Amino acid sequence: MIKHAFAVILAGGKGERFWPLSTSQKPKQLLSLVGDTSLLAQAVDRLEGLIDPLDVLVITSADLVEATQKAAPQLLAENIMGEPLGRDTAAAVALACALVKKRDPEGAFCILTADHIIGDVDPFQATLKSSLELAQAEDVLITIGMEPNHPSTSYGYIESGDESHKSSTVSFYKAKRFVEKPDIDTAQQYLKQGTYYWNSGMFIWSVQSVEKALRMYCPPLIELMDQLEPVIDTGLFMGTLRNIYESLEKVSVDYAIMEKAHNIVMAKGSFSWDDVGAWPALENHFEQNEDHNVVIGEAQSIDASNNIIFSENRLTALVGVHDLVVVHADGATLVCPKDRAQDIKKLVEKLKTNGYNELL
Repeated sequence: MIKHAFAVILAGGKGERFWPLSTSQKPKQLLSLVGDTSLLAQAVDRLEGLIDPLDVLVITSADLVEATQKAAPQLLAENIMGEPLGRDTAAAVALACALVKKRDPEGAFCILTADHIIGDVDPFQATLKSSLELAQAEDVLITIGMEPNHPSTSYGYIESGDESHKSSTVSFYKAKRFVEKPDIDTAQQYLKQGTYYWNSGMFIWSVQSVEKALRMYCPPLIELMDQLEPVIDTGLFMGTLRNIYESLEKVSVDYAIMEKAHNIVMAKGSFSWDDVGAWPALENHFEQNEDHNVVIGEAQSIDASNNIIFSENRLTALVGVHDLVVVHADGATLVCPKDRAQDIKKLVEKLKTNGYNELL
């Protein structure tokens, strides 16, 4: 166990691109999409032996606190914090910093995400361990960059510079800049250049360093911390949190801090990683049958290939179709081309407009 080290897992996402299985009351991080336990439970289990379970916190939405506890029963109930409103990742980081600071002003903490799939636990833990040790020793803001193995347009990228630090297990580089999700031509250039890494959305820093960065680049979030700290662990906390959140704009931590700070260090992640952003990502985690279909549940087909079929507790039959996502869930069925899976989020918005809220 690392002393003065904490983990904060962000678990408030809606997972709309996994509709109809993922809904507002049971989003993808609370589902067992890959493996026998929820993605959140897997995220907690990956920290075993590295960070004391007492020091693993989860930030989710207020209406998911109970479901989060059920999906990851190994968590302490008092370590699950529900945000009253969604205000993106910068607000969640400031809230996390206030909570960790209350427990240990000299602490360092990692920001992790509940819906990642990480296959190699040992190198993942080694990366976190070296990063936490560096964060405790120096005034740096650390992000983990994943070496790309194909020109993905689904991830943001980090351009790396010269090597800045090195441990026995992890290489650290200066982060030159963060770039948004590219088009395919730009992604191919990034891959060829070899200095661009996928932005994993995982961060490591000390309380003092991230507080300093917030004070410099995002003062409204320092006001959040200053108002919250005196009322943590009191009956005034949730009311104060709601009042502050209502006045905040939605801002990502990338925009609020990482694109502006000059002390960013990128740890090179040398472990398998997938943020399972949409249904086609499941092809990386399930075996395909002889027709190159991924079948979760029960399906039969004739002249149908390269499909993803989710059909638990019922039979789905396909004839003469290819490259589709077909998903059955209670009350709803989805059929879409795999290359349009990102548009499921737009579909969810349309369903809201048309009054299908009970299915969302």
